Amino acid sequence: MTPDTAAVSVSVADDTEVMASVDDDGETKRLVIADISCEDAWISMHVKDTTSLPDWQ
Repeated sequence: MTPDTAAVSVSVADDTEVMASVDDDGETKRLVIADISCEDAWISMHVKDTTSLPDWQ
């Protein structure tokens, strides 16, 4: 899977705070990525469907 990246302007990047975590409910592990500076700005996916950091390099 090739990462789909886009350039972000500095003014937009300065106004955001993005965090990621793995949520494990005991049955399913999900990667959650959220912009905590904006309400309802988050995505999640099964960990098994994500790309590892070394694969992005």
